[in-house]
Amino acid sequence: MRAGTSRRCAVAALAVIGLALVAMPVAFDMFARAPKGAQMISAFAPFMTSSRLDGYHADMSAIGGAITDAPNVAQRLFAGPPASSGSRFATAYPSFAAFEREWRGIYPDMTGMIDTIQHNLGNYDAVAALPSFKLFPWFFVLPGAIIIALIALGLRRPGWWRRVSWVLLALGVGLALAPAVFQMFSRAPDGGRMMTAFKPIETHPRVERIQGYFSDIAEGQGAVELQLLPALRRSGLSTSEIATSYPGLTGFDADWVHILNDMTPLIGAMSNNVVNYDAVAALPPFALFPWFFVLPGLLVAGLALAAGPRRSRNAHGAAATDIPHPLTEGVT
Repeated sequence: MRAGTSRRCAVAALAVIGLALVAMPVAFDMFARAPKGAQMISAFAPFMTSSRLDGYHADMSAIGGAITDAPNVAQRLFAGPPASSGSRFATAYPSFAAFEREWRGIYPDMTGMIDTIQHNLGNYDAVAALPSFKLFPWFFVLPGAIIIALIALGLRRPGWWRRVSWVLLALGVGLALAPAVFQMFSRAPDGGRMMTAFKPIETHPRVERIQGYFSDIAEGQGAVELQLLPALRRSGLSTSEIATSYPGLTGFDADWVHILNDMTPLIGAMSNNVVNYDAVAALPPFALFPWFFVLPGLLVAGLALAAGPRRSRNAHGAAATDIPHPLTEGVT
C-alpha cells in the first residue's frame, strides 16, 4: 500500500474512533445512568463504615435479647415444665409469640444483608475513590470531540498537520494512561464485585420485605412494653430486679427508639436507590471500563504516528519539506 494511501486510511480510522467515543455514552445511555450511580454512591456513604455496620449488628443482638429472655419470662409467669409454661405464655401473649416466630426468618435475613454490605466496604471505598460517575460520559465525549476537531483543523489547514498529529499522539497516550492514573484496573473490578454482591439485596421485593420486618419488630416491642414488663411487675418484681433478671427484654425495650432511628435511614437509602442500582447495573461491566480508555488510546496514538507527515530527504541526504497533507498526498 502506498504511503499516502496508508496515511489517508489512518486519518479515516482516527475519525471513526473519535465518532465512536462520542457515540459510546449515548449508546450505553450513560448521561442518564452514570449520574444515578453518583447518587447511589453518595446516598450510601453515611452507612458504609465499620462502626456504623457494627452498630447494626448490635441492634440485631439487642432485639434478639428479648427472644432469648422469653423462656425465662414464661417460667416466671407460668410456673411448670418448660413446654407447658411456654405454651401458656404463647396463649396469653399472642403478639409476642407471633414476633418470636417471625424472628426466626427476620434475623438471618437482616444479618445476611448487613454482612453482605460489611464484606463490601473495601469494594465500596474503591468505587467511591474513582472520579464521580457524573463525569464518566464526558471522559469519552470530550476526547472523541477533540479528535474530530483536530482532524477537521488538519483538513482546513494542511500546514498544521504535523502539529495536529503530535496533539493526537499526546491525547492517545493520555487516554491509555488514564486508567493507571485513577487506579481503574483495581478499583473498577472491585466495583463490579460490589454490584454483584448487592444484586440480591437492592431489589424492590427484598427492600419491601425488610421494611415489613419493622412492623413485626414494633409489634414485639409493643408486647414487651405494654404486656410483659407490666406482668413481671405484677408478679412482684421491681423495675431494677426485672432489669437484672431479664436484661435482654429490658434492653430491647430501652433501645427500641435508638434501633428504629439507627436502621430506618439505611432501609430508606436502600429503597430510594433501587432504581439507581438498576441504572448502574445496566452499564457495561465495571471490569471493562479501563479498556474503554486503554484500547482507543493506543489506537489513537498509533494512528496519529501513521497519519503524521514524514520528512523526505533529497539526494544529498538533507531534509526536504514536509510531504503534502495525508488526505491529498499522492492524489493527481
